Amino acid sequence: MHHFLETLRVQRWDDHRYYHHSRINQSLHLVSAISFLVAYVMVFFDPGVAGLIGWLVSMTSRQAGHFFFEPLGYDEINQATHEHKEEIKVGYNLRRKVVLLSIWAASPLLLFAEPTLFGLINAATTPTDFIRNVGKLWLIIGAGGLLFRTVHLFFIKDVEAGLVWMTKILTDPFHDIMLYWKSPLYLLRGELIDPRHSLHDDVDEDEDGELREQHAGA
Repeated sequence: MHHFLETLRVQRWDDHRYYHHSRINQSLHLVSAISFLVAYVMVFFDPGVAGLIGWLVSMTSRQAGHFFFEPLGYDEINQATHEHKEEIKVGYNLRRKVVLLSIWAASPLLLFAEPTLFGLINAATTPTDFIRNVGKLWLIIGAGGLLFRTVHLFFIKDVEAGLVWMTKILTDPFHDIMLYWKSPLYLLRGELIDPRHSLHDDVDEDEDGELREQHAGA
């Protein structure tokens, strides 16, 4: 369990220091995290609405931060090119995200051809029902994308790496709120790039160096 938690810590740290430099991106992740928590609750009461919130608010705000506001040039602090960071990313890099988002955007067309989604849902009889069914379909796509990459990591890395990544994704909303709740305030002060983005808020510089060594040996 200790190794699992330490691997989770390293994955989170790498994700922050490599892919969340922009204060705008961080602020959008805060919006995304809060709305994801709302979706987590709604999934027990109205899965369709949960899917709509999860994709139309949470995912769009989160991915807009990565695609439009995160610097894509050479990372001076981490001494890494954008291409290198894309290659080593454990989860969905930008190229894989384009594929996933394309599937998401095109998926409502499936409901016109198969209104019951092969018997998984009731066919819509009103526009509101159709919108809710789209949300349910998006919920399935989200769960499928999570499980697909988790199992993929089982083969290209190991089972623990996949389970750690899945745990990270599911708990990211909680962690993002703790990490980025001040980002909108910094942004209002005109700070566009986090000057401490390569450091954990909860580790000192010696621990930071140790985590760098762990990543390099991974």
